[in-house]
Amino acid sequence: MIRIEVVVGQGDTKAISDGLKKIHVGGITVMKVRGRGKSTSPKIHAAKGTEMFTPEFSDKYVIQVIVEEKDEEAVVQIIKDNAKIGKIFISPISRAIDIASGAQDEKAI
Repeated sequence: MIRIEVVVGQGDTKAISDGLKKIHVGGITVMKVRGRGKSTSPKIHAAKGTEMFTPEFSDKYVIQVIVEEKDEEAVVQIIKDNAKIGKIFISPISRAIDIASGAQDEKAI
């Protein structure tokens, strides 16, 4: 099993979720976070008038999905096809347990 974690902009989460449903990936977790990447945030008006402000952090979304290793490339391709910018992180999962049923590993996801 692997965890695929992707940091994307606001408009990409729905398209990624829909793509994952098509390949029968059941559960995903989406979290709204604030962060800073290599590029700077666009300037915004600080108040009435002409003063401009560059925020240090901008809104991003983190999507987490746990899948079997055989599904890794398909999931990564769906993310790449449906996201404009962002980063994908992949890490191994040594064990998974479903609390309600007691199912373990691949049966838990």
